[in-house]
Amino acid sequence: MKIRTGIEIAGLTDVGCQRENNEDSYAYWESDDDAVFARLGRLAIVADGMGGHEGGQIASHIAVDAIQESYANTTAADPQQALVTALGDAHRRIQQRAREDSNLQGMGTTCTAFVIAGRQLHYAHVGDSRLYLLRNGMLKVLSRDHSLVARLIETGIIREEDAEKHPQKHVLTAALGVAADIEPDAPAQPIFLENSDVVVICTDGLWGQISERELREVLVSQKPALACQSLVRLAKEHGGPDNLTLQIARVVAA
Repeated sequence: MKIRTGIEIAGLTDVGCQRENNEDSYAYWESDDDAVFARLGRLAIVADGMGGHEGGQIASHIAVDAIQESYANTTAADPQQALVTALGDAHRRIQQRAREDSNLQGMGTTCTAFVIAGRQLHYAHVGDSRLYLLRNGMLKVLSRDHSLVARLIETGIIREEDAEKHPQKHVLTAALGVAADIEPDAPAQPIFLENSDVVVICTDGLWGQISERELREVLVSQKPALACQSLVRLAKEHGGPDNLTLQIARVVAA
C-alpha cells in the first residue's frame, strides 16, 4: 500500500516490560483507488484489548480488522458517519465471536480511530486510549477517557493529580464488545488541519507512563517514525508495565 503525499505517518507497538502477550493492535489504511481515497481519505486505528487468556488479543485484532473492512467498504458519503458505523460493526463482531467461544466471554477492547479526509480530521473513540492534537507547540487531548477515574474527576469526587494512584484507575466505563450497546464519542464537526499539525493516537500503556510535557517535546522535535521509537523507549524507561502502541501523523504540504 502506498501512502500518498500530504502526511508523514508511523506506528509502533511493543509488549512493554512486564506483559507476556501484546493485547494491543493497530492499523493504517488508505485506498489504492483514487476516487475512494478522495471520498474516504486515510484511516488510523489503535485498540487495547482485555478479557482473560488471549481474549484481549483476539478482541483488539477483531476490532481493527472489522473497522478497516467496514470503513473501506462503506457507501456513506460522510467519513464521520462511516467511522462511527465501523466501530458499531466491530462491537457486534466481537460479541458474536464471544458467543461462539465460551472461553472468550467478557472480552472487549478500547478503540480510538481517526480519519484524515482532505484536511479534515474525523474521529471516533471508546475506552481509554487517546487522541491528541499538537498545533503550534500546544498539545491538546481531543478524546475523553471512558474510565471510572475520569468520571470521578469530572464529578469532582477526586482531583486530577490523585488519579494516577487511584486503585481503580484501569476500570473502564465503556469498551467495544462488552455492553449491549455503545455510543462512540465523535466530534460534532470535523477539525480542519493545518500544515505541521500532528495527530497522535495511543493506548494507555503509553500515555500513562509519560507526561504531556514529555510527549509534546518529542512530537515537536522529531518526525513521526523517530518519535514513535523515542516515546516507546521513554515509556519503558518509566517502567512500561503495559503494552505500548501508538500512531503519529504529521500534516505536510502536498
